[in-house]
Amino acid sequence: MPSTNLHLNFNNPTQFIEGWYWTFSSKKLKLGKVKAITLLGRNLAIYRGVSGQVVAIDAYCPHMGAHLAEGKVEGDGIRCFFHNWKYDSRGICVDVPSLGKPLPVCVKTWHTAEKYGMIWVWAGEEKPSSLPFVPELEKADCDYILGTRFVKNCHPNVLLINAIDAHHFNTVHNLPLEIVFDSQNLNPNAITFSNTTRGGDDSWLIRLIRPLYRNEVTYSMCYWYGSTGTVTLGPDFLHFYIIFTLRMIEGGKTEGQTILVTPKRPGFWGWVLNRGLLWLTQQVGNYFAKGDTQVFQTIQFDLKTPTKADQSILEFIQHVNHQKALTWGTWETVNYPDIQTLSIPSPEHGFKI
Repeated sequence: MPSTNLHLNFNNPTQFIEGWYWTFSSKKLKLGKVKAITLLGRNLAIYRGVSGQVVAIDAYCPHMGAHLAEGKVEGDGIRCFFHNWKYDSRGICVDVPSLGKPLPVCVKTWHTAEKYGMIWVWAGEEKPSSLPFVPELEKADCDYILGTRFVKNCHPNVLLINAIDAHHFNTVHNLPLEIVFDSQNLNPNAITFSNTTRGGDDSWLIRLIRPLYRNEVTYSMCYWYGSTGTVTLGPDFLHFYIIFTLRMIEGGKTEGQTILVTPKRPGFWGWVLNRGLLWLTQQVGNYFAKGDTQVFQTIQFDLKTPTKADQSILEFIQHVNHQKALTWGTWETVNYPDIQTLSIPSPEHGFKI
């Protein structure tokens, strides 16, 4: 099947999609402190200057290669521990003490942002696009808590398709309802999949919850940069929002963080209500994750025999394969011929995406 071939993006351990990637909690980076991190195979030093600005800079000093995370933050710059060369927030050398003047050298810096209590780094040379968000909450001021942090023995792309694997809701989670997804491109970097079916009239469970929904059961997934997914689900009067943000680690495996989100509600009792809702959101997320955990420790993904129920997965593969890719470790742009629209027949249900 060409869409899972290693020269493309999907499930490829040698490259990743240009975009925003999570690093660690904002609370873990105090004013004037620096942390080392390896992100997508690249070593960085991330520090918070005295102004509060977060700077992500390539890890190694161009003088002798000392790791800048061993140094100290001065103002909004950082000074190397080894020979005290100093670089400003743009990575430009501004002081070489042994010379009494700077040298015309610089260290590469990367765009950063803070949202949902996390520090994010833009991996790529292009101007950053939007940080991942829940489409329903694009304009909303939100409360959030950080949920579970986890490692899985498979590629982030493979882990993400679980949320739109329509048939597994029946086989793994025993949902008495056939799920059919409708996809829409939110922007060039994001695609949404939303449940479009009602059905389930022969199930007592579906009949019981039907009054809570004016139309179909609300369940949608929005994917960003092939690495972050935002889930929206729940009855019409109360939606739950879960963000699964992933990054690839050595060997094509996954390190992920869940973030639980809800719109801010006013006043003290609004704050109390939101704490309860965020806790409940975490339980909902844990329920769906629990049944699938063992699969992602042993899976060797290779979709050779797609069926009609896999159409949403095929669409996601195509979406990922059309994104701009960077090489693991170097973050250099991957150049390959334009990918034509994939036509993937099913043995039983001939169809195209």
